[in-house]
Amino acid sequence: MHAYTEDDFLMISGIQHFLFCKRQWSLIHIEQQWQENVLTLEGQALHEKADQPEIREKRGDKIIIRAMPVHSFTLGVTGICDVVELIKDSNGIAILDYPEKYRVVPVEYKRGKPKKDLSDTLQLAAQAVCLEEMLLCNKIDVGYVYYNEIKHREEIILTDEIREELKQNVAEMHHYFERKWTPKVKTGSFCKRCSIFDICLPELNKNKSVKNYLERKLQE
Repeated sequence: MHAYTEDDFLMISGIQHFLFCKRQWSLIHIEQQWQENVLTLEGQALHEKADQPEIREKRGDKIIIRAMPVHSFTLGVTGICDVVELIKDSNGIAILDYPEKYRVVPVEYKRGKPKKDLSDTLQLAAQAVCLEEMLLCNKIDVGYVYYNEIKHREEIILTDEIREELKQNVAEMHHYFERKWTPKVKTGSFCKRCSIFDICLPELNKNKSVKNYLERKLQE
């Protein structure tokens, strides 16, 4: 299996951009272009509530760690786990400063509701792979995604199929990044929900004539 270095690391958070639109991911993570909108600001506010690294709580048989930095040299990714729950389990791993053994469960926070694609699932799976590698723990079979819009967390079973889908997508991300390649736009209704719509200019990118595009816009 290919092993990456720290210089190769891509952001785990970029997985959701990549599955939403490969061009969006490339514009943000390769060309370093970004634009805030209401959705991204709401997402940041939610993560600020979850990501409080100074807080480590112990609640009964559970330890809660917030904003835990993670990475994987096998995937070549890095990021922050919003919450990692360590649940007392005799078959788990030893944790410094605690006499018991614990099972590791990642929890990701999202502002909206469950998506139709696998972006949230693959992001969670990437966090699980990082935790397995860093903590030398057994395979993490389950994690959770908390959706602020529905005030509920969904259980995600991290199957071998999901892990394979993750590897394929991350490998493709590395391929694009190494080539510094930004794909051409593939327009759709989802473009209107894109946080960098005004940077991407999907109509302009798909239109053969820039002159015609500008003339049409001036007439609107």
